Amino acid sequence: MTQHIPVLRDDMVNAVMTDRDGAYLDATFGRGGHARALLRQLSPKASLVALDRDPDAYQAAVDLSREDSRVQPMRGVFSEIRSLLSSNRCNRLSGLMMDIGVSSPQLDDPARGFSFMRSGPLDMRMDPESGESAASWLNRVDLSDLVNVLRELGDEKNARAIAMSILDKRPLYTTHELVTAVDSSRSRRDPRKHSATRVFQAVRMHINDELSELNRGIEAGFHHLVDGGRIGVLTFHSIEHAIVRQKFRGLVRPVVPRRLPVRGTSLGRAKYVVKAKRPNPAEMNINPRSRSALLQVIERIE
Repeated sequence: MTQHIPVLRDDMVNAVMTDRDGAYLDATFGRGGHARALLRQLSPKASLVALDRDPDAYQAAVDLSREDSRVQPMRGVFSEIRSLLSSNRCNRLSGLMMDIGVSSPQLDDPARGFSFMRSGPLDMRMDPESGESAASWLNRVDLSDLVNVLRELGDEKNARAIAMSILDKRPLYTTHELVTAVDSSRSRRDPRKHSATRVFQAVRMHINDELSELNRGIEAGFHHLVDGGRIGVLTFHSIEHAIVRQKFRGLVRPVVPRRLPVRGTSLGRAKYVVKAKRPNPAEMNINPRSRSALLQVIERIE
């Protein structure tokens, strides 16, 4: 099994950590790579909420909480951040970290259905105990909706041909069957990527409502930041990069009616700390997964 290496770990922690005694939220705990690095910088008075929807990640957070009393494990999604924090009497945060996308442990477990490299159940749910599986959705979706998902979430140029092949090969129950359906489409392929890469990405993002959750997570997290608190988001492809950029830009430079004699920056609720940080060549060589990573960080200034 591939070890999960946290991407831009020190850059994230150094950018987000502003108060050694503060309260922090790792909204994508995973296996705790970023969280453990942050805890090493915090004082005994600090606290860290470790949130994840994945049951294995949540269990890892529970295990860490038994070693470190500063850790408070929680299971849930980004859109539940407000209610989860309020129920835990943690209303103000000094910092928030989000590492978007699928993790190495999820990809490495064929039973989770995230990877096209090994056959397994066609699931793809971040929380396999909740929501609709990829197989269930793919076996009922109509052509138009499937084409839209492949185009919008996977940037798949051959969306229609692939979608028609998927519908023709139904029912699908395994990742291997989905790969076979994609390969049977006879569509033009990018020789640099596996033919199913964009399809798996698009289906996974749709099943887990990832873009909506990302939007709502940024809004909820920013709501809980103290003045001077920071939110750092690590993304791995252009769609997510753009969403974070747009959300952050709206907080830094809100839209102002033309007739008002003020500039957007004067009404901003945030300022940039890290506008766009990429891994250096050394990190990319050690961890190929980091090649597409982008870190963006803002600070609340209200």
